[in-house]
Amino acid sequence: MKTLRLVLGDQLNLHHSWYAHTDDAVIYVMAEMRQETDYVKHHVQKVVGFFLAMRNFAQSLREKGHQVIYFEIGDSENPQDLNRIVKNLISKHAIEKFEYQLPDEYRLDGQLSNICGSLDISSEAFDTEHFYTGRYELRDFFQGKKQLIMENFYRMMRKKHDIMMVNGQPDGGKWNFDQSNRKKWKGDPAIPKELNLKKEVTNILEKIKDAGVTTFGNIDPKTFNWPVTEEECKKLLEYFCEKLLVHFGDYQDAFHTDEKFLFHSRLSFAMNSKMLSPKQVVDTVLEYYYKNTSDIHISQVEGFVRQILGWREYMRGIYWKEMPAYKELNELDNQNPLPDFFWTGNTKMNCLKHSISQSLDEAYSHHIQRLMIIGNYALLTQIHPDEVDEWYLGVYIDAIEWVEITNTRGMSQFADGGIVATKPYVSSANYINKMGNYCQGCHYKHSEKIGDTACPFNALYWNFLDEKKSYFQDNQRMTMMLNLLKKKNPKELSALKQRAKEIIEHPEQF
Repeated sequence: MKTLRLVLGDQLNLHHSWYAHTDDAVIYVMAEMRQETDYVKHHVQKVVGFFLAMRNFAQSLREKGHQVIYFEIGDSENPQDLNRIVKNLISKHAIEKFEYQLPDEYRLDGQLSNICGSLDISSEAFDTEHFYTGRYELRDFFQGKKQLIMENFYRMMRKKHDIMMVNGQPDGGKWNFDQSNRKKWKGDPAIPKELNLKKEVTNILEKIKDAGVTTFGNIDPKTFNWPVTEEECKKLLEYFCEKLLVHFGDYQDAFHTDEKFLFHSRLSFAMNSKMLSPKQVVDTVLEYYYKNTSDIHISQVEGFVRQILGWREYMRGIYWKEMPAYKELNELDNQNPLPDFFWTGNTKMNCLKHSISQSLDEAYSHHIQRLMIIGNYALLTQIHPDEVDEWYLGVYIDAIEWVEITNTRGMSQFADGGIVATKPYVSSANYINKMGNYCQGCHYKHSEKIGDTACPFNALYWNFLDEKKSYFQDNQRMTMMLNLLKKKNPKELSALKQRAKEIIEHPEQF
């Protein structure tokens, strides 16, 4: 039976069972499509990264003896649309069966279901063989429970997969070392030199431009430094283990003007494109740790494992449990537009300037920059979650909807009303000053609440609590904050709210 197999751009798993044997009756198809570059505006490094990784993957399949049809973005015969690509190839090659791996985005899942429903040949969907969990494992785990608690899910995953377990108990005597993972980095220990994976991407940049693809963000065509092959991904994983793991947990929530990446692995693109599997990453990190327990404290490792085995799988499970309604949720009824400085980084607020500029320069920022600086500002200024989603989905190289929207609309913006997070992640300037040095040299003073030089986060924080107090009145985790709000001097609160109004209505002035 002549078979056509589709491989999407985030399904670059060379170890999938599909590729265990070659078969002359099987044709693989991969395509760079305007359908995928245009559904939101993407960072130029994201488009380059995925296209390069896809091309390298296709070449690896060919070298293994597989038949591959590959459409580049500028090919004249590229229909630029998944439906037409599949149907054209079925007709041209007299295909008798169509196969695909289950997509991780709801829109593509629906599109492929519709395509298969319109075919007059048989079709079959396969698992991507990537995640620890199935699509609906989280849904089934929480069946009948009132609240989704990530920690409960994480502990189940540790037990089920026997990860960091000793005789049925957590290694180190604790499930979670989060309290140990909140240090402020002050220049010591030194950050190792970044791993050099730099490559020239002038040619593919020109092809993307010639094809009319609209992108944003910055790129140096001679120093593109993201991994785009499995071997490069392995090198990055090895580098993380040998150079960064020893201090990862301590400083995973820190940020600093002199160091963009600190001790973060930046393996998220490698995993979300499936060039590396989460199991491969976790197993490699744990193997290295257990060989070096005298040098590395368990808190450094547990914090990393929790991000992958816990949060990553948890967010995917939430996505498939709650979509498609999740995409429309706006429980706090936030309606404001995204400020223009999200596209330029031009703001007098130092923390936002650094975090947004880094995002535009690197197509990457770490989770605290995304959550407690950029996301915090977006929520406090009550920006519509659709606009926040679109920006986050476009700007980060690792952003695919299943992981982006649950983190953004859920954890960051509380637009889901508490499905992901039990309280909104909002803070005044105090937290930002506590975790990094962005407040130093800023136009605004983190310690001032009112006045022209007062940090905008302070007024925005109290205004947000006052604006949303009726919504949160029954949330026990908000009790302390709301009690402090009640004790606020009415005159001071009024002044704070007036300043917040000015910040929200005229963001370009701040």
